[in-house]
Amino acid sequence: MPEEVAKPVAQFATWHHLRRIRSTTTPEKSAQAPVHSAKQEITETVKFLDWLWETHLRTAASCTQQDIETWLATGPTTRKAIRTFIVFIKNTGANHRVDMGHYTAKSRPTITQDQRIAWLRELLTGTSESLPYRVAGILLLLYAQPLVRVAKLRTDAVEINETTGNMRITFGTHPTSVPGAFADLLREHLANRPNLRTAAGTQSPWLFPGTRAGQPLHPNTIMNRLRSLGIDLQGARNAALDEHLLVSPPPLVADALGYSHQIAFLHADKAGDAWTRYVNLRVKP
Repeated sequence: MPEEVAKPVAQFATWHHLRRIRSTTTPEKSAQAPVHSAKQEITETVKFLDWLWETHLRTAASCTQQDIETWLATGPTTRKAIRTFIVFIKNTGANHRVDMGHYTAKSRPTITQDQRIAWLRELLTGTSESLPYRVAGILLLLYAQPLVRVAKLRTDAVEINETTGNMRITFGTHPTSVPGAFADLLREHLANRPNLRTAAGTQSPWLFPGTRAGQPLHPNTIMNRLRSLGIDLQGARNAALDEHLLVSPPPLVADALGYSHQIAFLHADKAGDAWTRYVNLRVKP
């Protein structure tokens, strides 16, 4: 790799990505996702700078807006991952002449409501998977929970009213109710959690104990099992979130399901501006 490419890439990796990963990673928060994102952005940046040097003998400091437009227009959409690098060289003063806006995907993965209900019915009553993965899949399909978050749920997130028997589960700032059919399945799972012999016995705090002592089940394990059934994970999560946003305003959905208000409003907009429809209903005489 020529110095004209290696030097700005090293600065980008160290000053931006390494600093960000170190500042956001905690014992409770895995570095897996930010590391994966960083690798993608660095890989695409190397490709861009190699092309820039070999084709035009220009560097990150001397590249032009036209160079960026040409690179983006003549290749796959993965090339848009250079945006963070373009913002980096502009913010650090290496090149003030270039700019690159946010990329918005043309399509948004989703499944139909009929497909979502069919999967919920299968996981509630079918035998296509073992109990823990059925419960995890329902948390995705019913509450739009990312499986990375599902894997780290603790048993104390589940509350059972001793008087009424009603169950609630907490994902965000306040608990949300668990419907009867799923509550029965969740009770069964709580009474029969797997891997307890490797997780400090029945004292394991994890709703999904892993095979390593004291650790939760790895999210990739859950993802692979549900994908093998044929569930479109991202489509299922989007469909579930859309359904909640059709009947409740984004701030309430965000607080109940553990999303930021910004993300909830973005999803509401992409799903057909459910929030606007909610407001229109409220202001009608």
